[in-house]
Amino acid sequence: MTHSPATQQYREKQAGDLQPGDFVFPPGDGPAEEIAAVEVQNDDYGVAALLLVTMVDGGTVRIATGSSVPVGDGVPADSGADSSASDSSADAALNATTASESGDSRTSTPAEGDAQAQAGAAVVVLPRPETPPTYTGPTAEELALIPEPDGTPEAVVRAAAANHKGKNGVQVLAERLAKGINTKSGSCLRDLSDLAFDLCIVLRDPDHALAVADLLNVLPFDGNLDRWASIERALALSSFICREAGQSERAAVYEKLLRAPESQEEDPFKARINARVRQRSLNEPNLYDKEIFRAVDNGNREAEREWRFLRLEALMFLRAHGGSMTIGEEELARRIGNELESVRA
Repeated sequence: MTHSPATQQYREKQAGDLQPGDFVFPPGDGPAEEIAAVEVQNDDYGVAALLLVTMVDGGTVRIATGSSVPVGDGVPADSGADSSASDSSADAALNATTASESGDSRTSTPAEGDAQAQAGAAVVVLPRPETPPTYTGPTAEELALIPEPDGTPEAVVRAAAANHKGKNGVQVLAERLAKGINTKSGSCLRDLSDLAFDLCIVLRDPDHALAVADLLNVLPFDGNLDRWASIERALALSSFICREAGQSERAAVYEKLLRAPESQEEDPFKARINARVRQRSLNEPNLYDKEIFRAVDNGNREAEREWRFLRLEALMFLRAHGGSMTIGEEELARRIGNELESVRA
């Protein structure tokens, strides 16, 4: 935007906060124009992507949802008319009044009635999305429910693997992790979460699985989604283990840690959009139905087991997230039980 500070006084406003009645500076050096209507256009995924702003003079401006635009204190277009126009308007009003008093009236035609109805039609403004709830992380007292590791992280891994000698999958992961655990390495975090899942789901050792998962659970969200995916898996698994063991308070701590990153977006408009996308993913989770049915039809038991393992992870995440609008917690608990039987069979 190239507006001279000497001639234009404006401030910036988020595109998502624009509404009819605001005065926005269109591209160029023209004056601010009043907004008549704002239409939200979604992308192919149903997420708001573009705002189509219509001015009172009929012009339109397209604005990206995440951008800021210059707005100002505009003046309606008819307020700048000269005094002669005002005088003529006053004379016309006086003549109309005189004609009315003298009984000179006429009936409006249907075409004129339609024009008046269109002119008086109210502008329809789409409602803004609801402000997403803010999820705060656990307090220091709640974090104290997560015990400190018994020794170094490598010692925790070795202790967990020592109870399952002969289990090749666990031993391979433990041997690799025992050489040194780097919490900045995405592959290392993935190995830890895989080890925790194998201990809990395959070997039915929830205690050691929780001890390994706690090495990940205390790590904060640093903005790296690849690393956070492994931490997220561990938190969902830990919540499941604690709820199955009747430790609901400790499970609630893991669930708070799982949802804490959702409130880190400071931009209100982006936060609302993220909340809509997140809720849609919870309402329509990928439970790998097609892949599982295909494996069953092909008689590939190993592939079916791997896909069911992924479905189990997705269900655990949904349960730790409090369910969704389409799948309640009771239904999630039932389906998790069914998948556990299938994976362990």
